[in-house]
Amino acid sequence: MSDTATNAPVLAADGTPLKRSLSRALRVQKMRALALIAPLLIFVLISFILPIGDMLFRSVENQIVENTLPYTVEELGKWDGASDELPPEPVFRDMYFDLFLAAEMKRHTRLGSRLNYEASGMSSLFRQAGRKLDDPGKDAQDTLEEIDPRWGERETYYEIFNAAEGVAVDDALLSAQEKRIRWLADEPPTGEMNFAPSAEASALLPLAARVYTSFGVITGLVDNRVVEKTKPMESLYLALVQDVTRPGFVDDLAAYNGPQKDALAALATAGLTAPNYTQIFEDVDRNWAKVETWRIIQTHSGPYTSGYFLNAIDMQKTPEGAAVQPENKRVLIQLFIRTIIMSLTIMGACILLGYPVAWLLANLPMRKANILMMLVLLPFWTSLLVRTSAWKVMLQQNGVVNDVLVWIGLVADNDRLVLINNQIGTITAMTHILLPFMILPMYSVMQTINPSYLRAAKSLGATNWTAFWRVYFPQSIPGIGAGSILVFILSIGYYITPEIVGGTKGVFISNRIAYHISSSLNWGLAAALGTILLVVVLALYWCYDKIVGIDNVKLG
Repeated sequence: MSDTATNAPVLAADGTPLKRSLSRALRVQKMRALALIAPLLIFVLISFILPIGDMLFRSVENQIVENTLPYTVEELGKWDGASDELPPEPVFRDMYFDLFLAAEMKRHTRLGSRLNYEASGMSSLFRQAGRKLDDPGKDAQDTLEEIDPRWGERETYYEIFNAAEGVAVDDALLSAQEKRIRWLADEPPTGEMNFAPSAEASALLPLAARVYTSFGVITGLVDNRVVEKTKPMESLYLALVQDVTRPGFVDDLAAYNGPQKDALAALATAGLTAPNYTQIFEDVDRNWAKVETWRIIQTHSGPYTSGYFLNAIDMQKTPEGAAVQPENKRVLIQLFIRTIIMSLTIMGACILLGYPVAWLLANLPMRKANILMMLVLLPFWTSLLVRTSAWKVMLQQNGVVNDVLVWIGLVADNDRLVLINNQIGTITAMTHILLPFMILPMYSVMQTINPSYLRAAKSLGATNWTAFWRVYFPQSIPGIGAGSILVFILSIGYYITPEIVGGTKGVFISNRIAYHISSSLNWGLAAALGTILLVVVLALYWCYDKIVGIDNVKLG
């Protein structure tokens, strides 16, 4: 046979190389398999993977400070927070205009709430500032109108700051303010933009142009009104005074060829003084004149933070680094420990109570076993809220349990047991609720254990206990393992039952997570607590796999 015949590719029936044809067939099979599992894959991705990813992101996300106070954060970056001196005047100036805009968009309270998570009192500080920042602007407006009545007309400002036809537009300023307002708005703006900042006015009056541009974006895009016919924000008057009193303004005005040059020249020669922003904030609240207030803002001004995770382990983020929380605020570590101990206790109680029931189910005649199985499954058909409420009634000091104990003489009538609103109440109710999750896996495994093994052990001289312990019990361990994992993972995330019957001493860490999600709205801390809880569960699962072996877990 020649070399050419030896190296020729083997062909399929349709004439294509067999290797290529085989690869194509395998690829088609893989695509069909992927198409079959695609709905489940998409469902898991949307309902499980994405929420977990969002939770992980929220636990470190902190963009509200930087996006609400962008210019203040930039100036605060130049300040030494470790010093005992207040930030310089430019920090107070930028805080005034950033906070005024945030108050205009009703975002200042959210910012205050975010910082209040780190230090109590910050929320009221921002809320109060939002109410009082109008006053300095109104005073500046009166001063400007006394110098020239034209400063009381809204068309004057529009004429100066709007780029008329043929005049260069400051696109960078417009884009920056649009981006900023869109972030501050609760809903995407749908209005029509009927303003464009003049580049010449922006160069001469940088601060006032920035304020007027943000006002124009709010008026046009958010409120859908005409900028020219709308009264400017009060902060614009203060910004105008700031610009006309800056060094070099007179020289820049000489080169200015835009509208209202004579009115601006009148301001430049009127003897105005630059606003004292430090004094403005001190008049609003004395706490603005404290270094600690600015340290908190500076410390938490980054787009990402470890502060939520530090808070979750009873620590806090400070300018000097991580520090332990004051003793009266250290509760979360204790809650984590309590949650794990109580979950293990509930799991152990379920094993002790569930094992005999599962053994009976597996060894009774079918008719009796079905009746017993109905009793086990009955809790599944009853509302969780009803079962928990029933335990709340039964465990009262004048409830059924205490009445029975008094009736049989185990407890004196004047010394009834406290079984509710504590850990005993939580363990009792949750053991009852989660017991079927322990019984069913154990029953499924015990059903597969051949009774002849026990008979063989006894025929060889083993006692009942030895036959059970050495022969039967090892074969039932996979069922115990499966039930234990189910009960432990379910109990560590429970929060309804502990909330109702646990009181203050029987709640889990999940109750704290629910509180931060629904009441305090501290979603970052809730996400950090949830992430830590997830890591703890995964770590325990890993330990279980190493010690017992996950391959030994069977559900049937």
